[in-house]
Amino acid sequence: MTTNDPSASVRELIRQHFPSLTQAERKFANALLDNYPAAGLASITIVAGNAGVSTPTVARMVKKLGFGGYPEFHKALLRELEATGVGPTQRRANWSSAAPETHLLNRFAEAVTGNIQQTFAHVDKERFDRATAQLADADRRLYIVGGRITQALADYAFTHFQAVRPRVTHMTSSSGTWPHYVLDMAPGETLLIFDIRRYETNLLRLAEMVRRRDVRIVLFTDQWGSPVSSLADVTFNCWGEIPSGWDSSVATMMLLETMIAAVQERRWPEARDRYERLDELFDMTSLFRKFT
Repeated sequence: MTTNDPSASVRELIRQHFPSLTQAERKFANALLDNYPAAGLASITIVAGNAGVSTPTVARMVKKLGFGGYPEFHKALLRELEATGVGPTQRRANWSSAAPETHLLNRFAEAVTGNIQQTFAHVDKERFDRATAQLADADRRLYIVGGRITQALADYAFTHFQAVRPRVTHMTSSSGTWPHYVLDMAPGETLLIFDIRRYETNLLRLAEMVRRRDVRIVLFTDQWGSPVSSLADVTFNCWGEIPSGWDSSVATMMLLETMIAAVQERRWPEARDRYERLDELFDMTSLFRKFT
């Protein structure tokens, strides 16, 4: 792969180069993104035919993305597909086979620091501001949901956004209750979703349901990209590989905290008034210790 950014996924490369693509190349790119990465896993003849374009069109597009040719492009998609489906046992095997002879603390620090740098380097400021505006719009309800692992991120997001603005709903972790929430969703409202590998089918089904109701989706996912990406209005890819059987949420949490701060600033001084009223209520409950 000859691209200047070897860490970028094929999906991200398409987004970066999309403005320079021809109309026919964009047709193939959109077909691939609509069924990513499966639409690009066959031969060049088949994928071109399925997208309704010529094989030279596909060949030219993959060159523009920085690949030496279609075989290299095809291998990149296969590597992404393999990476998204591995569980903790295989993840540990992947990193341990090439682990340097340093203390685990050092390896973790290096990996997490790199994840944060990669994540923030790939955040488009316009998309960030657009998502912040959606999340700050208190005239429309904000729903928040996560999966098996990312439910903790959803809970963290809810705790903070609920203090910053009104009309925030934390959807339960039980997907059987989700249709009840969708029933009351209105066009223009926002659903904040957290979904990382191995991507959860229920979250994709939820995204499909809310899109039919013209609900806007803000997605936090990993570097490979949840299938929900194809339905989201704004997607943030957060790097998470570490020397462990699990992925890290540190970069995701840092980006989330940045967004919480941005929403707070958009809503100041309304947010300040909510903080003060919330503190008065906490004083009535004696939840926190006082040192004066």
